[in-house]
Amino acid sequence: MKGNLGQLMKQAQVMQDNMRRMQESLATLEVEGQSGAGMVKVQMTCKYEVKRVAIDPKLVAEERDMLEDLVAAAFNDAARKVEATIAEKMSGMTAGLGLPAGFKLPF
Repeated sequence: MKGNLGQLMKQAQVMQDNMRRMQESLATLEVEGQSGAGMVKVQMTCKYEVKRVAIDPKLVAEERDMLEDLVAAAFNDAARKVEATIAEKMSGMTAGLGLPAGFKLPF
């Protein structure tokens, strides 16, 4: 029993180190969200830090309300892609743990 606990503690430490490295790498990984058939684009890190917003010059002449809606939609698209990227990266790290369905890391 004592040996199993020691082994479990080692695995937990390794996983904690892997999580830290994963979080550091996610901070530099970028995704792009788009709306309006690519007329508005948002570059965002997987830590939800917006790096760039690109707006097609044709939109500036359009209604301001439409432009604001497209920018919001591009941000939301980028945020969904961040969630999908994080889930994909984390699934590889937690694959061997046998966690129950719906259990999310980090806590």
